[in-house]
Amino acid sequence: MEWNKEEGLLPRRAWLAQQLRRSAGVVAGLAGAGTWQQAQAGAQKEEYLADSVRTALSSAIAYSAPPVPVFFDRKSEMEYRYWLTSMSQRLGNRMINDFTRQEFLQTVWYEATRAALEVSLVLGLIQVESNFRKFAISNVGARGLMQVMPFWVRQIGDGDPGKLFHMQTNLRFGCVILRHYLYRESGNMYMALGRYNGSRGQPQYPNAVFGAQRRWVL
Repeated sequence: MEWNKEEGLLPRRAWLAQQLRRSAGVVAGLAGAGTWQQAQAGAQKEEYLADSVRTALSSAIAYSAPPVPVFFDRKSEMEYRYWLTSMSQRLGNRMINDFTRQEFLQTVWYEATRAALEVSLVLGLIQVESNFRKFAISNVGARGLMQVMPFWVRQIGDGDPGKLFHMQTNLRFGCVILRHYLYRESGNMYMALGRYNGSRGQPQYPNAVFGAQRRWVL
């Protein structure tokens, strides 16, 4: 396998294929799919964004392929592989194809980490919002895995709401928006989740996400 000499990275799909070969023996016997709750997608509310905020958010969601994780010690690499295999097994038949599950989890890990969010929380949010359905559309028009409202692509994207069905684009938007709301709420995740769902101050949605998060804590 060739390394990218400038970035120290393997080509993304080649690296994922390598992980599929390696990960089979890392973890065995974890719980299966279990019972999955009904998706509870809401609707972020469109709000005025200062030019500086719009510029910062636009920069944060600008497309770039996520790098393959690079580890500087064996322990960190093994911990990541353990997490990847564990979460893949917990996803079960929600994503039937092994490669799709691995690619999804790698992207969630990257986008959540990039936005300084707990990966388990983002997975819990996805479970509640779309139940891991890439092409989910709510009755108010929220789209994709993290149920992003189309107005966001007008405000901070290129204006094409169809791109919200692209896995990485949707996860990038969702994580950046949640981080933005967390900043607006001075670090209060309970209130940030309510704002994300368009139900700020009401307990049902934050409690559902925190409950779902427990499934994804390693």
